[in-house]
Amino acid sequence: MPDSPALDGPGFGPASGGAPRQLVVLLHGWGADGNDLIGLAPPMSRFLPDAEFLSPNGPEPCDANPMGRQWFPLSDMSPDEMLRGAKGVAPAIDAYLDAALAERNLGDDRLALIGFSQGTMMALYVALRRPRGCAAVVGYSGLLIGGETLTVEARSKPPVLLVHGEDDPVVPVAALPATVDGLSAAGVAVEWHRRPRVQHGIDEFGLVAGAEFIATAFRESDP
Repeated sequence: MPDSPALDGPGFGPASGGAPRQLVVLLHGWGADGNDLIGLAPPMSRFLPDAEFLSPNGPEPCDANPMGRQWFPLSDMSPDEMLRGAKGVAPAIDAYLDAALAERNLGDDRLALIGFSQGTMMALYVALRRPRGCAAVVGYSGLLIGGETLTVEARSKPPVLLVHGEDDPVVPVAALPATVDGLSAAGVAVEWHRRPRVQHGIDEFGLVAGAEFIATAFRESDP
């Protein structure tokens, strides 16, 4: 998306009060904005006290909710159009991540991505194609875009945790095994959880599981 404005959005932390030692970037769902996911930062910071959390807004007003934002339109949800949308916005996300890391003098091994719904689609698409691997990716209620070519396009393979509600009416839980299979086929280590009685959202179990997954990944990538 070469003509898109530079991304920005709210931030939080580090809870420890010092300079950030890690960076966690949250990518929101379709029709929301950065304020929607930054609320995950305070409870997650109990596990990640030295992390700064950033939650950029998608680059476009949402087609169905002009008060919200989107990473790309979902008026046509065919695989080809969704892949086109992901490819179009990926450079803007990459530029945002590169600038945020450079500003804090952090390497990609100090970066984790968290996505929800469409944000999960973008977190997976971007993280696996960056030349330097981040520490971890956590995806809630999403799916894999571009899985057919991932085996040849993946440039890095950070560990991935996927959490999906069994009663999700927006992105059916049937997307979970397909995403797991696509990631595994490309050699990406993936863990996953199906959450009973959870719809299109994040429950306490999923929040804690995601925070612990990222904390473990940061410890394992410590110099």
